[in-house]
Amino acid sequence: MESIGDLLRQMKSTRFREQSNKIATQLFTDPLVLELRSQHPELTDQELMTNLSKLYQYVGDQRNCDNCPGLDQCPNDFQGHYTKLSVQSSEEGVRLHERKTPCQKQLSRQHEQQVRQRIHSFYVDDRALNEGYNAVEIVSKDIERVPAVKKIFDYINEVKQNGLPAKGLYLVGHFGTGKTFLMSYMLHELAKAGYTGVIVYMPEFVEDLKSMFQDNNRMKETIEIMKNTDLLIFDDIGAENLNPWVRDHVLGAILNYRMERKPTFYTSNYSLEALLQHLSFTNKDGEERYKGERLMNRIAPFVDVISVSGENKRGDIPGE
Repeated sequence: MESIGDLLRQMKSTRFREQSNKIATQLFTDPLVLELRSQHPELTDQELMTNLSKLYQYVGDQRNCDNCPGLDQCPNDFQGHYTKLSVQSSEEGVRLHERKTPCQKQLSRQHEQQVRQRIHSFYVDDRALNEGYNAVEIVSKDIERVPAVKKIFDYINEVKQNGLPAKGLYLVGHFGTGKTFLMSYMLHELAKAGYTGVIVYMPEFVEDLKSMFQDNNRMKETIEIMKNTDLLIFDDIGAENLNPWVRDHVLGAILNYRMERKPTFYTSNYSLEALLQHLSFTNKDGEERYKGERLMNRIAPFVDVISVSGENKRGDIPGE
């Protein structure tokens, strides 16, 4: 390893000065530096020579950005950022300053990460939340579900303009018609507007609650998240194996807190009438209609029902 003395001697060498002068000549005639000097004629050659490394970084970063290979392959020293120069005057004279500035691709990624941080999913395939969404594609995928899509768009626009209403939506339709996809789209769009959201796949959530008996803190935290999020979606409600405790003490507590406070959303293969029958029956206690009705009183008055028609995007069941 070279000593400091060796480096200092090298810097004073004729070869080093020649290399510096060659780099300076190239930089001083570069269009980017010429533009900088035209905007700041007060910049002296001495100041530019003193900050040769800043100029070199500035020009190099701009060239890389002009030929951007994508954010993940960004060749700049500080990935996703480029060097920006500014000129400041002081009692000591004109000084050239640099700062690292995020590029548009980096800003877009940061924004998307912030959006995703506002969304919490329980047992829902992340692909439903992370794939790119295109409004035109959503409409064109199946002409039969256009009326439902329009209502989702209307709801999103209403929230963006006027804030969250107390009422949510109840999407009902056959298997594979895109109910979860539409709710994920709504969640993603409103997360971009600053709202937090939770989507819960009901069959697995109910099964997992059994294990939470041994972890009271986890259960409490999960329920509090669902109570307080701006947007709560119960995906595929009616497909779970319900027990009295989940119905009365978990779902009941969550919905009792949220009604008239924040909207709750549902996707289901059941109509509201059929869901009442489902909620009224448990494997342990059999039929308890009044308990089912009590829970439905926290669902039906606080949703607008949207029927989602269309073909099964997952394919037909063999033998059907």
